[in-house]
Amino acid sequence: MNKQRTPSFQSLESYRAVLVAVFLFVTVWYLTWRLGTINPQAKFFSWLLYAAELYGFVTTLLHLFMTWRLTVRIAPPASRGLSVDVFIPTFNEPVQLVRRTLLATIHMDYPHETWLLDDGNRPEMASLAEDLGVRYLARERNTDAKAGNLNHALANSSAEFIAVFDADHAPQQNFLTHTLGYFNDPAVAFVQTPQDFFNLDSYQHRQQTRKHTVWTEQSLFFRVIQRGKDYWNAAFFCGSCATLRRSALEKIGGFATGTVTEDLHTSIRLHKQGFKSVYHAEPLAFGIAPSSVVPFLQQRIRWGQGAMQVWRQERVLTGSGLTLAQRLNYFASMLTYFDGWQKGLFYIAPVIVLVTGVMPISAFGAEFLLHFIPYYLLTFWAFEEVGRGFGRSIYIEQYNMGRFAAFAWSTLGLFQRHLKFRVTSKDLSQAGQTATFVLPQIAVILLNGLAVPVGIFLFVYAAHLPLTGLAANIIWAGINLALALSVVWFSLRRVSYTRSEYRFPIPLPAKVTIKDRLTLYATVDNISSSGCSFYGAFPRNLEPGSPVQGVLALPAGMLPFQGRVVSIKTDKGNESRAPSVSCHFEWKNPHERDRLDLFLYGSDLQWHLLQLSERVLTPLEWAFSRFSEDGRHRIPSPAHWNTMLYDVDGEETGRLGLVSTPLDNQSERAMITFTPLATGAVVFLRSFTRTEQRRYHLKVTGVRQIQSPVAPIFYYQTELCEAETKCKENFVTAPRVQPSSAA
Repeated sequence: MNKQRTPSFQSLESYRAVLVAVFLFVTVWYLTWRLGTINPQAKFFSWLLYAAELYGFVTTLLHLFMTWRLTVRIAPPASRGLSVDVFIPTFNEPVQLVRRTLLATIHMDYPHETWLLDDGNRPEMASLAEDLGVRYLARERNTDAKAGNLNHALANSSAEFIAVFDADHAPQQNFLTHTLGYFNDPAVAFVQTPQDFFNLDSYQHRQQTRKHTVWTEQSLFFRVIQRGKDYWNAAFFCGSCATLRRSALEKIGGFATGTVTEDLHTSIRLHKQGFKSVYHAEPLAFGIAPSSVVPFLQQRIRWGQGAMQVWRQERVLTGSGLTLAQRLNYFASMLTYFDGWQKGLFYIAPVIVLVTGVMPISAFGAEFLLHFIPYYLLTFWAFEEVGRGFGRSIYIEQYNMGRFAAFAWSTLGLFQRHLKFRVTSKDLSQAGQTATFVLPQIAVILLNGLAVPVGIFLFVYAAHLPLTGLAANIIWAGINLALALSVVWFSLRRVSYTRSEYRFPIPLPAKVTIKDRLTLYATVDNISSSGCSFYGAFPRNLEPGSPVQGVLALPAGMLPFQGRVVSIKTDKGNESRAPSVSCHFEWKNPHERDRLDLFLYGSDLQWHLLQLSERVLTPLEWAFSRFSEDGRHRIPSPAHWNTMLYDVDGEETGRLGLVSTPLDNQSERAMITFTPLATGAVVFLRSFTRTEQRRYHLKVTGVRQIQSPVAPIFYYQTELCEAETKCKENFVTAPRVQPSSAA
């Protein structure tokens, strides 16, 4: 086989590099000055705070080293005839969740064999495997947890390549075709892809609906840091959404055991043997992110403890086999968990100052502000620019506050040899231990909140601090208080989410019959295979429990459904509008439910259809865009989607689709169909809203094809026509619509 050519890369742009150079100069200037401000009356406190600042500078240098250059990869074609086994390890996950992953896995394009690796040894999993036609493998003893499960499968299989997905990670159809080509280079041991998540309401997601942005706590890692590590041949195997070479695994004795993070451990052992890693930055699989603070922090604690164990066992800085660049990349990721101690000190420092009057620095006032303010502002600004729009400093500081105690606790794994592996919960309604897990943040709130009035009282009656010192520490405590309050509020708000299953905010056209009498066209607002919400011209006297049936229009054809009304929601302040209806599906055939699951999971349709973006403009990009019309950041106009019946160029089709209704009454409208239309085609349609039917003509001006797991979806830009003759010559009569043909 031919060796794979070296990937191209993107270096930090010159304007950002200049800012980073200024930041480094100011930071060295500030830290040098700070050496002369150690308070001799409080040496321990002063040196501890200075050490925390030095730690921050070291981690910043390592971050710059990792992210200065990012790889740019295009998947090479996969060779034919390769043998591939797909491993799905499971322990206690729900059957329906695993079924969805298996469905998506089975439908991947490249020939492969799927294995369900059941460490729970459950009869229902054996039945599931038989029903879907996949291999089933269980073992009597669950030694070495997930790594042991995977190694057991390696011993019972023979394919040349192994793809691994967690039980909740559903891959796209093209996962194997976009990863196998990299193995044309015989030195490549594994190809890792991002771990993306479909539940955009999880604890680690932050949405700004008006701006159409969704950011996650792991955005910076998977969009920037992993690409930077890839440049140095130091990308991690993350335990899921990856393809590995069997012979490379066999050379290191299989998936690494002895730690609670077999993925990181396996990565470092493969790199020590001289193998290459590849990070393919395209999202190709989608799983479930922790829904609340409890599983979120449990997961981070396990990652941190595992990183400490790997550090101890593999001697990252001193052991043989790694290049200097690889050592620095691994060290940077492991050192991150000590942020917990640094942040904890910063959260408690103003409390100490306000209550005791002990200052950590001897020089304060104008001289301090002259050095500190430029350093402080440039720290965040440089971080945003190096993050290329994925940094989001405010959100990251909130998550730093939320996980500081978990990170600090996890570093104790550097000294503990035996830690029990804990599976991250996937239960979306989990709420049990939230109060316990936010106790550190509650402590920050109480301590900083009480320290401010105490400090003011002592200043007035004992003058224990200079006025400038009092003001600065009140501001510092106020920032800590605001961060902690935001974390507790966000954590409690996520706990209030009680729906057992994520509803995809994907619009779909539907034809609905209520009580076997009234038939109408409605639009799906959100949907899962358990139920959905419709809006349309529903009668206001509809009652919960009413039976409903109908068809959902999917790219692969019509899907019949039956169900019952669960709830009815009327718009406050606009009771004249028809209500929206929430429906629970009652599937008579599990394979009909499979059709819907296959469409929903294992794709990023919600990102495309809702025009969501994970990236925002950095401060410099925003400034440059003010002077460039082409560079202005355009936020899509919000729109409602409505079901439509449409005919094309005078031909009667009566097909179902979707048309947008812009809130600003622009002439442009978007249109979604499941059959292709030619640019310039004229569409006559009827759209169905909650209050009326609308008839008009649209001319297709542009098209974007979106791939779904079952068939393509066509997203059109159109122009509204005043009359047919303005759209196209010789288009004289409007075609008749036959609604029955759509059903």
